[in-house]
Amino acid sequence: MKRPLLIIILFFLVSQLSEAQLWKLKRYEVNAGLGPSFFFGDIGGFTRGENILGLKDLSFKQTNFDFNFSTKYRITQYLNGRFNFGLGSLRATDDRGSNENRGFKASTFFVEPSLIAEYYFLKNRSENSYLFVSSGRKFLKTLITSLDFYLFTGIGGMAYTVSGNNALESSPVFKSGGFTPVIPVGIGSSLVYSPNFNFGIELGGKYALTDYLDGYTSQYSSTNDVYYYLNFVVTYKIKTGNKGLPSFR
Repeated sequence: MKRPLLIIILFFLVSQLSEAQLWKLKRYEVNAGLGPSFFFGDIGGFTRGENILGLKDLSFKQTNFDFNFSTKYRITQYLNGRFNFGLGSLRATDDRGSNENRGFKASTFFVEPSLIAEYYFLKNRSENSYLFVSSGRKFLKTLITSLDFYLFTGIGGMAYTVSGNNALESSPVFKSGGFTPVIPVGIGSSLVYSPNFNFGIELGGKYALTDYLDGYTSQYSSTNDVYYYLNFVVTYKIKTGNKGLPSFR
């Protein structure tokens, strides 16, 4: 009786260990995300005394678009390294806010490469199931067991150009563009849809080390410019080859 029991225990331990390593079969990912950008600069917006938590600054006139393409490498089951390339547009206007009489308007186009680390504080249970990996069937017993949640941060650089209306461009402090380091920070969630695809959403902020993303700064400005984005993300997972490189077979 001892030998069959030992065999059963060893089989259980080996299977558990093997399932814990299934994520290594697809360590590479490519991602594309698209969504709105929300800009908070020196043009537009309300003064702090008139604006609880900055909520009044959220408006369609200060909203534009953000696009991201990235490649990921899974360092561990809970930690990803990511190279991200973003581009988009920011919009700012005095048409709504505390400086309507000033009449400034700005449109900023940017490109932004960055290096990002993602930490998954909650992982799905599906990817370590042989049934899910081998059959390709959606293994969605409940929604929560198929969701990932992660935090991310990193460092990047933004090259940007600013176009303003006549009132803005005639200002003595107007700058038409430049380059600045940025610090991305945010949170995301990803739904494991199949062994090859995930669908997710990511909310992030980009903190610039400049106050000229809208081409303008004032004596009343106490912080650098910030913009936020809300991207809807599609992920394609790539097989890991025998030498640890991506395999497209």
